[in-house]
Amino acid sequence: MRPPRAPGVALLLALALSGCGAGPSLEDQGEVTAPPPGDARSLTIGSAGFTESDLLAQMYALLLEEAGYRTEILSVTNRELYEPALENGQIDVVPEYAATFADWLNAKVNGADAPTVGSPDLTTTMAALRALAAPRGLTVLDPGRAVDQNAFAVTAAFAAEHRLKTLGDLGAARLPVRLAAGDECVQRPYCAPGLREVYGIDVTAVDPKGVGTTQAKQAVQSGQDQLVLTTTTDATLDDFGLVLLADDKNLQNADHIVPVVNRARAGSPGVTDALDRLNTVLTTADLAELNEQVDSWRRLPEDVARNYLTGKGLVPG
Repeated sequence: MRPPRAPGVALLLALALSGCGAGPSLEDQGEVTAPPPGDARSLTIGSAGFTESDLLAQMYALLLEEAGYRTEILSVTNRELYEPALENGQIDVVPEYAATFADWLNAKVNGADAPTVGSPDLTTTMAALRALAAPRGLTVLDPGRAVDQNAFAVTAAFAAEHRLKTLGDLGAARLPVRLAAGDECVQRPYCAPGLREVYGIDVTAVDPKGVGTTQAKQAVQSGQDQLVLTTTTDATLDDFGLVLLADDKNLQNADHIVPVVNRARAGSPGVTDALDRLNTVLTTADLAELNEQVDSWRRLPEDVARNYLTGKGLVPG
């Protein structure tokens, strides 16, 4: 069993965010000599506080415990908070998304208006991400098979009526659609502009109901909107009678799940080997099913994570 959270974790996080942690501050641009890969035996795993991140953090903890590490999980819901703590060594491991994290680090280093570095090509994305992460004392481990990227869904009835399986099909059908999504969809290249330019989809309006929210999905279910922006691991599409349309022209970037570690504390082969074991088994479909067990069936993330890893033979039952 994982030991209970130490009472000093909140204080340690506060120190990390104030720049007083044990690791080097890398906000100044300049030469930084990276320490050798560390192998701390007690590791803090960060979660971003939503279901999927909680599940991944639990799986990381169980795999590391099986490899002989002591772990605790710290939930920090804002990347602006947990990433500096990861740099400073107050958080040692976090599950991240390759393209999203690459673009976030790029904006942090080069400014909010810097051109994006995430790409639909995984190799290109990983190269950019690792180049940005390394000077900050971070090591990005290998990506797994699971991908959580933006995706678009319609009702199953709408898809059947118009013979739609892909976004390309929707563009070719020349159907006007209202899109339920977040406010930012109006300008983001992966969203309404990309649907128009890459697929030729006639997006007549963006209905600002959020990304994959219940309200957004209900709007499509009722026919108020025809298309909803969600994610590839959305576990509730069936509940609303929705189906994903395949991104057949690769509009979306490669948001494969990757563990990111503080190199000075968790850059050892022991940590890498333990977390790499998940890469060969966890798929996008698996992750969607695990999300559903937590969100729809109300099971605890730790129980769902343990059952999954046990079933895959990665941890003992």
